[in-house]
Amino acid sequence: MDILLYPFVWLSRIFHCLGFGIQSPTDYRFVRYVVNEHAPYYKYEEVGRYDDWLTRRLGRLYLRMANWLQPKVVVATKYEAYLKAGCEKCNVADDAKEVEMVIVSTAKEIERLLPRCSDRSVMVLDRMHQHRALWRQICNSPSVTITFDLYYCGIAFFDSKRSKQHYIINF
Repeated sequence: MDILLYPFVWLSRIFHCLGFGIQSPTDYRFVRYVVNEHAPYYKYEEVGRYDDWLTRRLGRLYLRMANWLQPKVVVATKYEAYLKAGCEKCNVADDAKEVEMVIVSTAKEIERLLPRCSDRSVMVLDRMHQHRALWRQICNSPSVTITFDLYYCGIAFFDSKRSKQHYIINF
């Protein structure tokens, strides 16, 4: 069903392509070279051959994010092959004391892992279009500063040195 909605979602966000309107150089680089990277990565063929289109698309995004962040610990229940392909030295776990990258999809996971996030942490809400209330909960958290709404997933950064900013990105 999501594949039928994809053109409409893309057209509704047409003015949020390729980082237009983003003033921060760091955020622009993240959107341009991680989120909206269209060049094939070196590990794309090795993972996700038999996944559906949305899982493959999100998995490739998480691969690029793991490659960009190079986290030591990733807390995730899905996408382990993609994360390991992006950063071979990272440990994919179900739980950790302090997390650098976390992929969540339920309110319980958010409540459990939000206090464990530090300034270097990145939280991803998987399948955000199905969990809008959870996304608002993450955005309203005082420790979250930068958020990216990609419709299919949401990305939140916890850098306390930055001011609060919310971006809508056409992904």
